[in-house]
Amino acid sequence: MTRGLQVCALAIPMTLTAQTPPAGAVPAAPPGAPATNAPFRPPPRIRPFPTPLTVPGQPIESRVPEKADDKPAFAGQTRAPYQATAPFKVTVVTDKLDTPWSLAFLPDGKMLITEKPGAMRILSKDGTLSAPLAGVPAVAFIGQVGLLDLALSPKFATDQRVFFTYSELTGDDHSNIVVARGRLDEAGLALRDVSVIFRAKPDLPRTRSANQGGRMVFARDGKLFVTIGDRSQSPPWDVAQKLDNDLGKIIRITPDGAPAPGNPFIGKAGALPEIWSYGHRSEEGLTLNPETGELWETEHGPRGGDEINTPEAGKNYGWPVIVHGIDYPGDTIGQGITTQEGMVQPLYYWDPVIAPSGLAFYTGNLFPQWKNSLFVGALRGQMLDRLTMSGKKVVAEEPLLVDQHSRIRDVRMGPDGAVYVLTDDTKLLKLTPK
Repeated sequence: MTRGLQVCALAIPMTLTAQTPPAGAVPAAPPGAPATNAPFRPPPRIRPFPTPLTVPGQPIESRVPEKADDKPAFAGQTRAPYQATAPFKVTVVTDKLDTPWSLAFLPDGKMLITEKPGAMRILSKDGTLSAPLAGVPAVAFIGQVGLLDLALSPKFATDQRVFFTYSELTGDDHSNIVVARGRLDEAGLALRDVSVIFRAKPDLPRTRSANQGGRMVFARDGKLFVTIGDRSQSPPWDVAQKLDNDLGKIIRITPDGAPAPGNPFIGKAGALPEIWSYGHRSEEGLTLNPETGELWETEHGPRGGDEINTPEAGKNYGWPVIVHGIDYPGDTIGQGITTQEGMVQPLYYWDPVIAPSGLAFYTGNLFPQWKNSLFVGALRGQMLDRLTMSGKKVVAEEPLLVDQHSRIRDVRMGPDGAVYVLTDDTKLLKLTPK
């Protein structure tokens, strides 16, 4: 569904002026940014997404690569074989959401859910959906952005803090991704003491609404990782390779929004101290490996080249210099290369794309067959992609929920051991053994 720009405010909105950076605080666009009034190009012809194949030992992907000369850098980097595992049943917990984006489980078993147009709601275990919480800031809801991810404070039991990301209007026609926090008043259905702790730099015209990231996860040490997409159009720009901006980066900050001590570029001239890794495009999934605490990420490629990465401090993940894909109109990106010294290869990639979103390791006991599984939500692929992992190698792939015909936005492990899945339209699904 296509929607026009909306600035959504809930019952007790914060004023935009209170959250707008001082004039001149950040540049309108990075140096060298291409003009936004580029010549008209007809929309690309996107191939229809076929039903994934389910032939044991064969890849689920039947399409030829978008990048005709693409070759994996190592065996097993793409097109893992299909492997069926456990039967399951699907329960619709609710179908009354409006474009949900993220969820978190509260200590009492209820769920806190964000809706992209700007609402945050509480969902009871019996499927009762609350009214929108008061106190949520106004958001710039356009295209791929609005109210996005949320995460409970590691000290939620004592501080009741909720951290969340959203797209904020700056001035009359610009926006950026911000990180905010507030105290959840569950009984009063409100967020209290809301403040923005971090703003991605720079803000850009709000019409650049694609590829903005907005996922976050707390590390074991209490620091917060946040994805900031590069907001590129066609042809892509190279801001992800420059360290003087947050675009195309993963940042690492403290719960107060300051650059986290130990970040790799602290003290480096011309580099922002919050940057953890760079060379990313549109990072839509973020999680920790429950065994190692290592950061894992999914990101969108253009036409081809969706990726899984394990972003490490100071490393360059290549976009847009190396990519297993092509630009939307069909053009080669840069030199058309997929490897370069000093740039990290993805652990796994998809070409053509599935548009990976939410990301979660299986940590429950309900499905013994899903041990060592990594779940990837697929928007364009309209499936929950279950990957069997052997260390950092994908050894099998299994498309789930294909019969739902729904774009999958987020996936989370529930405290009851079930797998919870948000679709991109109205539903929260629960997967349990059949």
